[in-house]
Amino acid sequence: MNTVIEALKGGLIVSCQAAPGNPLHGPQFMAAMARAALQGGAIGLRAEGTQDVTAVAHATGLPVIGIRKVGSVADGVFITPTFQDAEAIAGAGAAIIATDGTARPRPDGQGLSSLIKRIHEELALPVMADVDSVEAADHAQQAGADVLATTLSGYTGGLVPSGPDIDLLRALVRTSALPVIAEGRYWTPESVVEATEAGAHAVVVGTAITNPLEITRRFAAALDAGRS
Repeated sequence: MNTVIEALKGGLIVSCQAAPGNPLHGPQFMAAMARAALQGGAIGLRAEGTQDVTAVAHATGLPVIGIRKVGSVADGVFITPTFQDAEAIAGAGAAIIATDGTARPRPDGQGLSSLIKRIHEELALPVMADVDSVEAADHAQQAGADVLATTLSGYTGGLVPSGPDIDLLRALVRTSALPVIAEGRYWTPESVVEATEAGAHAVVVGTAITNPLEITRRFAAALDAGRS
């Protein structure tokens, strides 16, 4: 197992991301979030875009899982879809490159195995495959991924569940030889513990820690619902 991936075992990875339109959008804010995460006990980070990856890496010294989003969920494969995206993220200081690990067509027409091979050979970095199912995990493992993550569960069609997909996590732990990182809708410490007990190598928490905009919306919505 890659030494960086091994070092993440049993720990909390904090995703520091703020989309355009969020008041905290910008590398200076993400660097501050990353420092807070470090002080709070995070052992790794996940960040999007070259500026944010560089900012959080320099601010903390923690290993960064880097991604580049091109488009949105509606566009199909949008998480680090091409080698050029991976190369940019690597140059920004990412220790792990995360990419869509499903078998869906990529915008450049290249297959996942070709992308992973180039990342390994030309960038010398491990690859995290964000998947949505056991089938996608099998595809990613055969393509050469180093670690799996449940990131895309609920985001490739149909309704988005309100909570984390513990069932998928358990299935991947049971069927895959690769370490599996739990990610996606982990809102409480209890759910993080549940994921670890289910066999997660590590757990990524994003919105619940680093998105005050969405957290505030949830509290406000709960109050509104209580008054109706």
